[in-house]
Amino acid sequence: NCKYENKKENKMITKVFKSGNSQAVRIPKKYRIKGNKVIIKKEKNKLIIIPPEEQLDELFKMLENLDEKDFLEDRNQPPIDDREFF
Repeated sequence: NCKYENKKENKMITKVFKSGNSQAVRIPKKYRIKGNKVIIKKEKNKLIIIPPEEQLDELFKMLENLDEKDFLEDRNQPPIDDREFF
């Protein structure tokens, strides 16, 4: 069981243990993740665990915010070379 829970900041202390040659983290029921894979990301001294479907959700949100009107508008595209075909 977790010994410390800060509900205001939505965080708690949990156990880290050895599993084979790796470390594992006990994820409390409250934070259960669907599926059996996650993306783990390190930012400075923090480890962030992201369910893969959330990663896709972030990508789709970014794509929705793209302004299609300005897409490639400023690109300086050189003319296509004339080439002989076989």
